[in-house]
Amino acid sequence: MKGKKLSLSSLLLGSLITNTGISFIWPLTTIYMHEYLHETLTTASLVLLINSASTVLGNYIGGLLFDRWSTYKTMLIGIIIEILSTGILIFQNGWPIYAIMLIALGFGNGIELTGINAYATLITSRHPSYVFNMLYFTSNLGLVIGTLIVGLILQFGISYIFLTATIMFIFFMFIAMIYYKQGVSAPKRTASSGRKHLPKQIRIQIIFILIVFAISWIDYEQWQSNISTFMVSKGFTVQDYSYIWTFNAVLIVIFQPVLTYFDDWLYEHMILRLNIGFILFAVSFCFLLFTHVNYVHILISMFILTMGEILAIPGVAAYVNSKVPYELRGEYQGIVNASGSVGKAVGPLIGAQLIERISYSFLFIFCSIIILISISLFNIAFHISRNK
Repeated sequence: MKGKKLSLSSLLLGSLITNTGISFIWPLTTIYMHEYLHETLTTASLVLLINSASTVLGNYIGGLLFDRWSTYKTMLIGIIIEILSTGILIFQNGWPIYAIMLIALGFGNGIELTGINAYATLITSRHPSYVFNMLYFTSNLGLVIGTLIVGLILQFGISYIFLTATIMFIFFMFIAMIYYKQGVSAPKRTASSGRKHLPKQIRIQIIFILIVFAISWIDYEQWQSNISTFMVSKGFTVQDYSYIWTFNAVLIVIFQPVLTYFDDWLYEHMILRLNIGFILFAVSFCFLLFTHVNYVHILISMFILTMGEILAIPGVAAYVNSKVPYELRGEYQGIVNASGSVGKAVGPLIGAQLIERISYSFLFIFCSIIILISISLFNIAFHISRNK
């Protein structure tokens, strides 16, 4: 395909719009099913599990289609599924149509988010690590905007939430139709060229970092699900909990550009960056183990988690991108997103089981230990495979 290359600014604009749209939906999911639709928390968790599984499927299928079919058409398919899902929810948002459309939305969002990452690998004007850092910045800026607006819109009714999300996705579709059709297609595989294979050492490194990535999302999902009930049990309000996420997003918006300034150094020391980031994940849960947890402890815990997040999460995508050939970048970005979605899928259920069978304290200790074990195994695998 000939023509002007997709610019980084157009990619970031698309990321901002779509993440603003999706942030209208996910913060309300559990509360809406439990408080408005009167379904049990177990039912809500199962819906979220299926939603995440659908996202994993979308991630993987999207990655394959980007590499083997069409970057542009695959992106449009993902956006159209999002528009149809939220559009139907404007008029029909009871049970079980809400759950069905939420699962469909997860599939479309999986395709579309993998598409954003796949397009990011095709940006040549800046270093890939810089591109992924900026994508993480815009995705969280969208989260700030969405979570701040959603409370204002909700007072008019849940249908207006879905209407606003639909408008955002339609807006993104127009952006994609104008800017994403430009000359960005990856080289397609042909029967004669065959399928490229990664060296065994590289595959081992990628497998272990994806295990760490999935486990980090198991930890992170505790904040999006079970820590809300933990805070309520300690006498905090739902509004107190929502402020935690605004705090998280504001921190990312402030500190991600600072890290981007040191992008060259961080890329050269990628393993150190990943280690520090994931270790901060583990440390963050320690502040929730105090006998008398106050709001300051929770804010400190979220601050440490967020610092780990901005180091590690975009770092994984950049690390994997640096290890795979051009022809496989879409597929492997799909696998990166899929591994994160697996962690998101099982995280709430694992946390709920540990809380019900043992305690919140055990859950927090468990979250710290599993991330430390996984990052240790990655380092061992990295050094062994590199020395072969």
